[in-house]
Amino acid sequence: MPKFKEDISLSKFSHYKIGGPARFFFEAKSEKDVQWAVKEAKKRRLPVFILGGGTNLLIGDNGFDGLVLRPAIQDITVKGSTVMVGAGVLMADLLKRTAARSLAGLEWAGGLPGTVGGAIRGNAGCFGGEVKDTVASVRSFDVKKMKVVTRTAKQCAFAYRHSIFKKKNGAEIVLSVTFALAKGNKKEITKVIQERIRYRKAHHPLEHPNIGSIFKNVPLHAVCRKGSVRYEKALRDLGLALKGSQFSVKTDPFPVISAGKLISESGLRGVSAGGAMISPKHPNFIVNVLDAGSVDVARLITLAKSEVRRKFRIPLEEEVQLL
Repeated sequence: MPKFKEDISLSKFSHYKIGGPARFFFEAKSEKDVQWAVKEAKKRRLPVFILGGGTNLLIGDNGFDGLVLRPAIQDITVKGSTVMVGAGVLMADLLKRTAARSLAGLEWAGGLPGTVGGAIRGNAGCFGGEVKDTVASVRSFDVKKMKVVTRTAKQCAFAYRHSIFKKKNGAEIVLSVTFALAKGNKKEITKVIQERIRYRKAHHPLEHPNIGSIFKNVPLHAVCRKGSVRYEKALRDLGLALKGSQFSVKTDPFPVISAGKLISESGLRGVSAGGAMISPKHPNFIVNVLDAGSVDVARLITLAKSEVRRKFRIPLEEEVQLL
């Protein structure tokens, strides 16, 4: 009979190495485990938080006074170019399997941390690709109705770093994903994956604990009206002058300017609070350099938002989730 663990430190499940204890903790290794844990939590009237790979998540120093449920479903089944994957599978392990089978479509995710379930929830993306691009369907567990739901990619309502699962905020738990990939050249697939990994190592502060980009990049239309002369010029030039600073315009997957550049141009590169620091290497990363607490990171998030708004009149939106 399964049972909850008690008083488990969440810092060891966080890429940040930050976080207090969970009152109860449970790793669900099957769909039945997920259903049992939700039912048991309801019986005990416990709030439930769904934990993926611990990326894109800032866990509070006080932890969580309820059940932290970690879907750890690890199944990977390949049938032709269709791949069925458990929510707990690491993206890195999925890429190894698909590359070995010469299956293309996920190369953009080379070096992407976290689990498949987390990538689905936040519609993870980079290098012009997004997880939604190859999703055929997603199985999830509806906590309220206590039943398994299968959704098509369209029904998942994917948007920029968003999905119906993120909107439901734990009320629907991703169980597994079916990807529709394409046959490709194994050498070429592996080459692109390795290029993406090398880029991350060169440009991201992986030498310190971090949880990835803190803020979403800013849509160009939030800076200048879509269709305006200025907007069209920025698209042609792939650049934009703003408050005395020059910004590149890139497609991610629509025209955006870099949140990291906004933070840097606000004079915050290398600024620290307690043991946390806005990375000099990539200012959209806040890194844990000296045993930081969640309060240190939160202070820098607040500072970045206020300074960017003050200088550029642009509101930054967090990509990370706060617990």
